[in-house]
Amino acid sequence: QVQLVESGGGSVQAGGSLRLSCEVSGYTISSGCVAWFRQVPGKEREGVAVLVGGNGVTYYADSVKGRFTISQDNAKNTLLLQMNSLKPEDTAMYYCAADAAVKCTLVPAYNYWGQGTQVTVSS
Repeated sequence: QVQLVESGGGSVQAGGSLRLSCEVSGYTISSGCVAWFRQVPGKEREGVAVLVGGNGVTYYADSVKGRFTISQDNAKNTLLLQMNSLKPEDTAMYYCAADAAVKCTLVPAYNYWGQGTQVTVSS
């Protein structure tokens, strides 16, 4: 049974930083595909960052390039998202995902999802 549990969300002022964590069980992230997505009510889920565990390749949405960093702690089988220079438009529910259904991309087609953690950025 695969489980993903996010943590680290919260409220921060614009320009601040947060680090999200996603503890994964039942799936080895170091050899798989894991990602972060976000969603605002009434809008589609948006891909934020992807990590190909087998080779360490990463992909980012244009809106977060240079500000967000996806990484993994293999010892803890935990996915991380360091978010710097946060903007009000980064406000959303953030979800981690594992095991892409087709390709390891920013498209939200993954087999396993966490419950989400809220990030709120005030101006």
